[in-house]
Amino acid sequence: MPLTKTIQDWCTEHPVIAELVALDETTWFNPNIAAVADALPDVPLTRADMDDASARLQRFAAFIQSAFPQTREAGGIIESPLYPLPALQRELGTHPGQLWLKADNELPISGSIKARGGIYEVLAHAERLALDAGLLQPGDDYAKLDSDAARAFFGQYRIAVGSTGNLGLSIGIISARLGFQATVHMSADARQWKKDKLRAHGVQVIEYPTDYSVAVAEGRRQAEGDPFCHFVDDENSRQLFLGYAVAALRLRGQLRQAGIEVDAGHPLFVYLPCGVGGGPGGVAFGLKQVFGDAVHCLFAEPTHSPCMLLGVYTGLHEAVSVYDFGIDNATAADGLAVGRPSGFVGRTMQRLIDGYYTVSDDNLYRLLARMERCAGLRLEPSALAGVPGMQRVLEERQGYRQRLGLSERHMANATHLVWATGGSMVPSAEMDAYLATGRALLDPR
Repeated sequence: MPLTKTIQDWCTEHPVIAELVALDETTWFNPNIAAVADALPDVPLTRADMDDASARLQRFAAFIQSAFPQTREAGGIIESPLYPLPALQRELGTHPGQLWLKADNELPISGSIKARGGIYEVLAHAERLALDAGLLQPGDDYAKLDSDAARAFFGQYRIAVGSTGNLGLSIGIISARLGFQATVHMSADARQWKKDKLRAHGVQVIEYPTDYSVAVAEGRRQAEGDPFCHFVDDENSRQLFLGYAVAALRLRGQLRQAGIEVDAGHPLFVYLPCGVGGGPGGVAFGLKQVFGDAVHCLFAEPTHSPCMLLGVYTGLHEAVSVYDFGIDNATAADGLAVGRPSGFVGRTMQRLIDGYYTVSDDNLYRLLARMERCAGLRLEPSALAGVPGMQRVLEERQGYRQRLGLSERHMANATHLVWATGGSMVPSAEMDAYLATGRALLDPR
């Protein structure tokens, strides 16, 4: 949709947009943030929906354990660890409070946050088909789906998705393992190794010389009218959203085990890298269901791809793209290289997300090198976007903390959680190149 004002008019009237257009690192705290009791009704999903998703994943645990031996120790539950980051916090000089990492980069099967939503949606679709056909009965051991008979049944059906990479990996790998015919429509910024890995699993990869939105639109178009094809719609899917939301139920137990309190006097700040918005939106929804007003969620985007910030700030949501403002959507954070945000997430979560900020590629690389040096953890560039969030909150000058009654005492008791979205499957040569870039930026001599 063409803008109703010139870019110059937008920039003159809205300094935040001027910063975004200049590709400056920007922070905007949402003045419309509302109490959970008032804002959750905006979301057409409930705690019961989230609990149902959690129960479905539990039913599939036997299948996951059988089909993916790396999950046996966890009983077929796909989950990631929680790590403290004291050395990185000291190096960054961010205090008070404590800095932690939710290491979704270590999620089994596909090595990113997309293993949550992507795998869940495919499993939910497979369950519906199997129950309708009588292949499954209520109360069955779902390990029976790891069989030649089940794969022959699912082989009649197709699954398609558009992706910059990580969602495609999760959808492709789980779909192929069940026996579905899987197709991933991938944008030009997707990494070659991700395409190669999908093809090695027998997944059809269709490449486009354009961006994520075109890959999604073309995938959706090709799936329309095919009753045997299920299209995983990253921009609008409620199933994806619920798969991500289940993370909050697991996190609650992990925080308790670590002795971390989350309540009115001990706030939890969570920093979520954001592409189209489905992953961070679903996680934030789950966190608000579990922790209520004690949790504060912020979305992080590359300076060259601030689509969600633009969509929410202007109120135009999916009707606007970064290209409309002359922003090129070219970033090393390929998982976040999205030009147009999810309208579903932007609208339903717009009173539940505390703020949005952008990070330059150079700083992502610097943080990547610092994370490896301080914590021994290797993340892909997009997964570092959450790290600056703590500093942005502590240094804010927009009255955000004052509006929410977050005193110095609250901040001293706060936990800051960076959500690491991917990295463990990056080939070693590519990761070494990332680290070399980051180290050179830290020490340019």
